[in-house]
Amino acid sequence: MLSIAVQAGGRSSRMGQDKGLVSLAGKAMIEHVLEKVRPLGDDLLITTNNGVNYSYLNVPTVADAVPGAGALEGLLTALEAATQDFVLVVACDMPFVNPDLLSVLIAEKDKFDVIVPRWEGRLQPLHAVYRREPCMTAIKTQLANNNKRVISFFEHVRTHIVEENIVAQVDPQGRSFHNINTPQELLEAEELLDRG
Repeated sequence: MLSIAVQAGGRSSRMGQDKGLVSLAGKAMIEHVLEKVRPLGDDLLITTNNGVNYSYLNVPTVADAVPGAGALEGLLTALEAATQDFVLVVACDMPFVNPDLLSVLIAEKDKFDVIVPRWEGRLQPLHAVYRREPCMTAIKTQLANNNKRVISFFEHVRTHIVEENIVAQVDPQGRSFHNINTPQELLEAEELLDRG
């Protein structure tokens, strides 16, 4: 059983407006994400401190207990709000998420506490699957010790890294991890969508 949490809690400072609600090919960026991930799980939620702006989507929203505290606190919010033992976490600013790649991650969930892909040498924690209980405990420990890096707790749970060669089999260009932070990147994403 799997919950899906779409993270829409960032500051969006480089975009100048809420990234999840920016129009991309005629609909809000988060709508592109929701369409792709919805069939993969048993329930869906959005973490955001602007829940009223997302209410039109008819998806439950939950706010961070400590607004502006960063991505690790936001991840904890998602895990605490989820109803299933496992949670697929994706960011609202990754409109090219690939359901086939997400299915590869989900397929490993019963063996590990974190299943996270690596792309271009970097782990992608906002595109990963988490087992709620051990991860919440480990995250709370890290936050109590003022460790706020999203991956700070990975060494304290059973973490499985899906390496680039595996990712490339289903997403050769790594489009899944193409996040949209600026108006220029938004234009580039529009062009990608236009090209199919």
